[in-house]
Amino acid sequence: MTTTAMTAVTATTDERDVYDVIVAGAGPVGLFLGGELRLGGARVLVVERLAEVDETIKAGSINVPSAVALYRRGLLPELTAVWEAARERMQAFARTRSGTGTRSGTGTGTGTGTGTGTGMIRIPPKFAGHFAGMMLDPDLFDASDPAWADAGPAAEAGLGVPQAELERVLARHADRLGVEVRRGVELAGFEADDAGVTVRLVAAEGGGEAEEVRARWLVGCDGGRSTVRKTAGFDFPGTEPEITGYQALVELTGAERLGTGWNTTDTGTYAHGPFPGRILVVEFDGPPADRWAPVTAGELQAALRRVSGVPEVTVGAVRTATRFTDNARQVPDYRKGRVLLAGDAAHVHSPFGGQGLNLGLGDAMNLGWKLAAVATGRAPESLLDSYTAERHPIGAWVLDWTRAQIAVMRPDRHARALRRVVDDLARTTAGTTYLVERISGIWQRYDLPGDHPLTGASAPDLALSDGTRLGDHLHTGQALLLDLADDPALRSQAEGHPLTVLTVTCPDRPALKGLLVRPDGFVAWAAGTEGGAGLKAALGH
Repeated sequence: MTTTAMTAVTATTDERDVYDVIVAGAGPVGLFLGGELRLGGARVLVVERLAEVDETIKAGSINVPSAVALYRRGLLPELTAVWEAARERMQAFARTRSGTGTRSGTGTGTGTGTGTGTGMIRIPPKFAGHFAGMMLDPDLFDASDPAWADAGPAAEAGLGVPQAELERVLARHADRLGVEVRRGVELAGFEADDAGVTVRLVAAEGGGEAEEVRARWLVGCDGGRSTVRKTAGFDFPGTEPEITGYQALVELTGAERLGTGWNTTDTGTYAHGPFPGRILVVEFDGPPADRWAPVTAGELQAALRRVSGVPEVTVGAVRTATRFTDNARQVPDYRKGRVLLAGDAAHVHSPFGGQGLNLGLGDAMNLGWKLAAVATGRAPESLLDSYTAERHPIGAWVLDWTRAQIAVMRPDRHARALRRVVDDLARTTAGTTYLVERISGIWQRYDLPGDHPLTGASAPDLALSDGTRLGDHLHTGQALLLDLADDPALRSQAEGHPLTVLTVTCPDRPALKGLLVRPDGFVAWAAGTEGGAGLKAALGH
């Protein structure tokens, strides 16, 4: 990652001065997308108004598709180290809370794998997750679905990775790949035409001349209030918010009677832990008057006291705090001419279930190789149609998943009655397994042509005869053709295509003869017979 000082220049049509892609936003989604574009050979510029990583407390974990995607790019060791450090902090908090706290209403745990609701905290070896604050028991989970084994070591990681730490990991990844990132620079506007986009950049602190930069494509990864989305005129339909929520890291005193983990009361929901001073509070009295105003200690304290019913709890210094709502919206199409959207710029929703960051990383993984191929002239623009076709349904599911959680968190009698029913179901093996599989994202696949059951699924992390795993061969971001039957007819069809061909065997899958894996790790073609029937069509797709 090269940090470049901004200078005033004039837009030019000289090819040497034209980026293939400009990405607005250097959060996790923008940085990951920048890396994917570089792996695909694109010249990319990522611009970010913040001079440093945003330390505001946000997402705290990544799901299976995200862990698998990052594993396929060689990032699992770094992320595992971050998770181990986080676990140590959780264990330290657990020791301070043993034997204290109370349980209010239904639902236990913290959403990061801790909590019993009685003050005795257990850090389970596997994280099952929660639905609307109802903690799921990992001992009830049935992991017999082959998709869990196919996910490989990433499925075992259980990565509780704070968003700021993930951003640092992805920044280092982008640096190693040579992604150009300019911080302290804000996108002020742009004009798109049939050939590309002219982007106006200004210093985020104000002053100085505007800079015009030309690119063939522009991607907005600039969050829920996306300037790119608004300027391009994307529709953004959805449902209005009905809650005010806070998440913060603060100094707390008088917190001995606060319930540990998730707690549901007559006035709302709150969570305490799994780290010292971490609180989350939700009230169902409508959205805030000004969501973006600074969050004060007094505001947090008043909300926590109202919801918890603990009048002596006091909020001191605020380290980091944010408001959130359940505003749920999604653009109908992720592309408008030369402009595309990813992450929160394309879809917003409440944070319950920890889906937002993961949804954005999935967008980046899906879009990166496609846009790189189009921008560098290796694929037609029609390839970009598959971006919306594949990612929009998953985004729509996430919006409904978060809406469902809000529905059973409401404090009215009808919602509480429904919550008790859901809680009963969640305490069964079938209920826990269903919820965990949905939360984890293990179910996600794309509708691709072909009859083989692996087609459209995330590729299984096969243990290969040369001692490697399939994921080891995806670090470069190239498509991969596995010839598992030493089949010359199969290999001949791959000639002239930009992919890696690997002839090996897979002792665990003797019936599998060939596998074509896209750069994002999804299976474009699979066969149980030799000869490569259908491979040419998949290579063209």
